[in-house]
Amino acid sequence: MFDLLKSHASVRKYTNEQISDETFRDLLEAAQHAASSHFVQAYSVVRVKDSEKRLKLGELSKNKQQFESAALPLVFCADLKRLEKAVSLHGKTIEGSTAENLLVAVIDTALFAQNFVVAAESKGYGICYIGGVRNNPQAISELLNLPDYVIPLFGLTVGVPAESNEVKPRLPMEAILHEDSYDEQKYDVLLPQYDEQMSKYYASRTANKKDAAWTSGMAAFLSEPRRAYMLDFLQSKGFIKK
Repeated sequence: MFDLLKSHASVRKYTNEQISDETFRDLLEAAQHAASSHFVQAYSVVRVKDSEKRLKLGELSKNKQQFESAALPLVFCADLKRLEKAVSLHGKTIEGSTAENLLVAVIDTALFAQNFVVAAESKGYGICYIGGVRNNPQAISELLNLPDYVIPLFGLTVGVPAESNEVKPRLPMEAILHEDSYDEQKYDVLLPQYDEQMSKYYASRTANKKDAAWTSGMAAFLSEPRRAYMLDFLQSKGFIKK
C-alpha cells in the first residue's frame, strides 16, 4: 500500500480497453467507505456515458482528449440535495447556505474521490483529476442536470494507461510538518532547495521537458485571480449566503 500511494502520477493517455460495470461498482463501493463528517455522505458522482455529452464536457472543461478517451469519464459533485430531502422528511428545512456546510460537502467529496482513486490504482488503472470542470460550472451543471445544492467540483478520468509518467518529487517533509507551532521561517531555506530539485526533474523527465521551478510556477498560478465567478455560481446553487 505504501508503494502504491507513493507511485501516483497523473495519466493523460489511455488505451481503448474498457472497464466493466461490475468493476466500476466495486470501485464505487470502496470509495463509499471513506470517512464522512457526521456521516452526511454529501457527494454524488456522474458517469458520462453519452458520446455527445462527453464531447461537450470535454469542450467546456477544456479537456477534450481526456474525457473522450477515458474508459470512465466522471464528474464528482458536492451534494446537499439528498440531505435536503432527508431533512424535509422530518418537517424541517435544511440550512444549506452556511460556509460550514459547503466545507463539509467539499471535504466529503474529496475523501470519497480519493478512496476511488486509490482503489482504481490498486487495480492497475490510471487516473487524472480534472479541475477544468470549474472552467464552466454553470454550463456543466445544465449539461448534467445538476439541481440546486449540487455543484461539480472536479472531473476524474480513469482507464488503462497508454503510457506512464515519472512521479513528481513532493515537497520535503520538513516543509509540511510543523511541531507544536507553525514555522514559516524555514521556507527561506527549504523552497530554494525544492526549486533546485524540481528544476532537475522537469529537465530530465521523459515527456514535456521544460526549464522551470516550483516557486515560479506557483507565482504564475497564484498571483492573479482565478475563476472569480465561482462565488456567484455557488450562491446561485444555494451555497454561501449573500
